[in-house]
Amino acid sequence: MSPTTVSTRSTRRARTKVPGAVLLDRDGTLVRDVPYNADPGQVRPMPSARAALAILRREGVCTGVLTNQSGVGRGLVSEAQLRAVNARVEELLGPFDVWAVCRHVPQEGCVCRKPAPGLVFAAATRLAVNPWDVVVIGDVGSDVAAARAAGARAVLVPTPLTRPEEVDEAPLVAPDLLTAVRWAMEGT
Repeated sequence: MSPTTVSTRSTRRARTKVPGAVLLDRDGTLVRDVPYNADPGQVRPMPSARAALAILRREGVCTGVLTNQSGVGRGLVSEAQLRAVNARVEELLGPFDVWAVCRHVPQEGCVCRKPAPGLVFAAATRLAVNPWDVVVIGDVGSDVAAARAAGARAVLVPTPLTRPEEVDEAPLVAPDLLTAVRWAMEGT
C-alpha cells in the first residue's frame, strides 16, 4: 500500500469514523455453525454476510477472521481440513485480509483463544492498525470479551445458541450481520 493510500484512508477514517479493520468470528457469524467442521461442503454463509462484506470492501476497510478451532487441538480436524474449510469460506465470501486462528483446546490456557485478546492483537498487528481502531463482530460472549480485552469495539450478533447473559452483557447487540457492519461503519 502506498503512503498516499494510507494517508487517504486515514483522512477518511477520521472524518467518518470508519474503523481501521473489522474482524469477524467465523462460525455463527460469517457462516453457519457446524461443530468441528472438517468438510468444506458444509460451509453455508449466514444471511447478509455477502452484503455486509461488500460494504466493508467497497469502503476499503480491512477485513479479517478470528476463529477458535479447538477441533484441531482435539484431533478432530486436520490442518488440511481446516485450510480447506477456510478456503471454502473465502470462495463463498471473498478474500479476507487476515486470518487469526487458535487451534488450542480451552484447557491449554493460551493467550490466543477467545475470550483472551491474542487473536485480536495478532490480526491488528498483521494489518498494521491499532486494536482500538478495530471492530470485532461475533455471535457469542467470548468474541465480545476478546474485543474488550484488546481495547477494540465489539458488536454481538446473537444466534439461537447465544446465551441470554451474553446478550445482556454485550455493549452493542445487532439483529444481523448487515446491521452490525453498518453500525461499525457509522462509529456506533
